[in-house]
Amino acid sequence: MALAIFDLDETLIHGDCASLWSEQMARLGWVDGKDFLRRDHELMEAYGKGHLQMEDYMAFSLEPIAGRTLEEVEHLVEPWVEEVIEPIIYGDACRCIAEHRKRGDRILIISASGTHLVGPIAARLGVDEYLAIELEAVNGVYTGKTHGVLTYREGKITRLLEWLDQEQENLEGASFYSDSRNDLPLLLKVDHPHVVNPDAVLREHAQTNGWPILSWT
Repeated sequence: MALAIFDLDETLIHGDCASLWSEQMARLGWVDGKDFLRRDHELMEAYGKGHLQMEDYMAFSLEPIAGRTLEEVEHLVEPWVEEVIEPIIYGDACRCIAEHRKRGDRILIISASGTHLVGPIAARLGVDEYLAIELEAVNGVYTGKTHGVLTYREGKITRLLEWLDQEQENLEGASFYSDSRNDLPLLLKVDHPHVVNPDAVLREHAQTNGWPILSWT
């Protein structure tokens, strides 16, 4: 049994769940739609170029849920996953997960989005185990802050190594699937890196290193 690790946004789904949730918060009236979504777009462009400080994005994107209870947010995320996320799940991604499961591999999603989104999406994909950015809550109420190491770039490796130690697992024979240059540190660490609908920088790395380049729909 080996690990099969998957990035989430633009790898398993055709979109970025954090930005899609920003749109949902605008629909809910939690934010000033026009200004908030413009800023979200600017930050996501920086992310695509590998220039984003993830702390900046999380501070921005979590502000609207500060002061809201875990139950309130969960109650609104569930139908959003069904209505918005489920239609953009790649069929090829589901088939790939199923193939790994058939081989007896252990499936893990590791994402630079928040646990409040990644958990319900992973459940919808039938994946029980995931690592994502942890959100701080006090007495069942979100503070709008994160805690712990953010699962972004090298932080994905830090959190994964902690998880491997805790689970008494290792990376022998592991696969990792991602679309983004931001995941190069982890792609370079596994035995079987795969790039999915990659950005230009990642595609070049994949071609140079002879990694499989997958076009998922």
